[in-house]
Amino acid sequence: MTTPPSEAPDGGHGSGSGTGSTGSGGGTGTAASNGSGAPTLDEVARLAGVSRATASRAINGGNRVSAAAQAAVDAAVTTLGYTPNPAARSLVTRRTDSVALVVPEPDERVFSDPFFIHTLRSVNRVLAPKDLQLVLLLAQPGEEERRMLRYLRRRHIDGAIVVSHHRSDRLPDHLAALGLPCVFVGRPWTSADKVAYVDTDNLGGGRAATELLVEQGCARIANIAGPDDMAAGRDRLDGWRSAMRAAGLADDLVEPGDFTEAGGGAAAEALLERCPDLDGIVAASDLMAAGALRVLEAAGRRVPQDVRVVGYDDLGLAETSSLTTVRNPIGEMAEQATRMLLEQIDDERVPRALRVIFPPALVRRGSA
Repeated sequence: MTTPPSEAPDGGHGSGSGTGSTGSGGGTGTAASNGSGAPTLDEVARLAGVSRATASRAINGGNRVSAAAQAAVDAAVTTLGYTPNPAARSLVTRRTDSVALVVPEPDERVFSDPFFIHTLRSVNRVLAPKDLQLVLLLAQPGEEERRMLRYLRRRHIDGAIVVSHHRSDRLPDHLAALGLPCVFVGRPWTSADKVAYVDTDNLGGGRAATELLVEQGCARIANIAGPDDMAAGRDRLDGWRSAMRAAGLADDLVEPGDFTEAGGGAAAEALLERCPDLDGIVAASDLMAAGALRVLEAAGRRVPQDVRVVGYDDLGLAETSSLTTVRNPIGEMAEQATRMLLEQIDDERVPRALRVIFPPALVRRGSA
């Protein structure tokens, strides 16, 4: 079969049957006549009774193929054992079949914090059945971040999911300017009207954690805050302040943390020094709450008899330590973000600034 010139862009250039040249428009080998035995795109088209361009579109997921032609091509592919050339397919579809998870954090934190482990698993849970590759990009400010942005700019991936972003990294601005399909897990500091994001009501969660301690009679409630340059850290602190003010309690017993156990322990030590008779702690993460529990035990303060403690996240650590916490549905959020990203990649008409907010839930255990 001779390929009309007008159809060449759909299937690329390749071998006609019996030419002896290697097909590159979706084929993986040469025609049987040159000894390799690998079926070509031309042979698939001939067996299916369609043009080479139609066969190429059917194999590569084109949307201008009738149901009958698609079925015929699928049957021919199965009969011949044809396997498309990934590089050639990428030229036709302009897809890499890979998605990046961008984490602007040090690698030692990424591989020790259960938040990131849950995120990775949840994203991959959506990608794996679709045969899509997950690429992990870690980038701290400076040269690492510039290298990561160059990688994204060159479109080595089809889209990006961004987690744990900070105000200074300006990733929302960069990705919005690139026009790259992207979804943020957590409300971005900037360009929130230009990029899609999934979040939980962190302000409401911080408020609920504090109200629980107020209801239990605590009057000197401290807060171990998350990083001030992250929306989640700021929102959870604002929720604590809102509940404290509503109860007529002072809202100045705050120590900053960094979402790590060590940071939570250091903050708890500072709080005990400032207010030895504190009777409640609201921590912006379970890891920081775990650090606080360790310090309280060392100081001889019983939990919950002397000090009630509430964390935030509920990612496994809270259950093993009997920690009352606010559930952060990171698994559902990461899966939702991944589905939203795939919709953007598959259809350019999908709005790029969608947002989904999950409600928080208080999980009662032994610490409060």
